[in-house]
Amino acid sequence: MTAARPDTSLPTVTRARPATWFTDRSDAALVALTAVLVRWSVPALRVMLGLVFLGFGVLKFFPGASPAEQIVTQTVEALTLGVVEGAGAVLLTAVVETFIGLTLLSGRWLRAGLVVLAVALVGMMSPVVLFADELFGDGMTLMGQYVLKDVVFVAGASVVAAVTLGARLTCGARDA
Repeated sequence: MTAARPDTSLPTVTRARPATWFTDRSDAALVALTAVLVRWSVPALRVMLGLVFLGFGVLKFFPGASPAEQIVTQTVEALTLGVVEGAGAVLLTAVVETFIGLTLLSGRWLRAGLVVLAVALVGMMSPVVLFADELFGDGMTLMGQYVLKDVVFVAGASVVAAVTLGARLTCGARDA
């Protein structure tokens, strides 16, 4: 028979955070803020994306108003193998971006708008591959920055699409 070895491990001490007027109030404020964010953050993101797309799209209806006309023309010409070129490329992009903006703003035909947006995002990011030398050849150009801002659109559109297709934000328990 062997003797039991005494437990030499250190005891675990769990300390509860002392309840005070301030911590109770701040916890309640955080819960309320979380509820507001869960309810309104994705609709706000959808509307803001819609405003940006609508603004960029409408600019392209007016020749010379959009600083992106050249890159739009080059990209659409490359992607359509020269079938759509020049002013037609800019007009097509204006219609697409305006449609996306209106669907995001209004919430009507949102699924169709998100499909068009997915295709448009591929087109919007393609200059990174097609024209990397022009965008980043001697460092980051202004047009390179313009194209790379679309990464934020991809992230925002992914969140809006996920919620539109059924994902839900929930208020979970906070880690202490």
